[in-house]
Amino acid sequence: MTAGWHLYLLRCRDGSVYAGITTDIERRFRQHAAGKGAKYTRSHPPECVLGSRAYPDRASASRAEHALKQQPKARKLDWLLADQEPSPMG
Repeated sequence: MTAGWHLYLLRCRDGSVYAGITTDIERRFRQHAAGKGAKYTRSHPPECVLGSRAYPDRASASRAEHALKQQPKARKLDWLLADQEPSPMG
């Protein structure tokens, strides 16, 4: 895992997908799994990390996270396979 900020996707036990940012994906996954992460993952426990993408700084990771969270689940999954930034347009 490279240093810097990462936008990651988790698959939750109910089949939903959660997006977040962190500098340490493994640590953040453990926090989510222990119920100490985001409010969403406390009621939708994570199963696994689906993937991630590195960003040079927190601001760019936050912008990408916001754009990705506006997308439906299928587009979020497509994002994992694409080489481009998430787009706010559908």
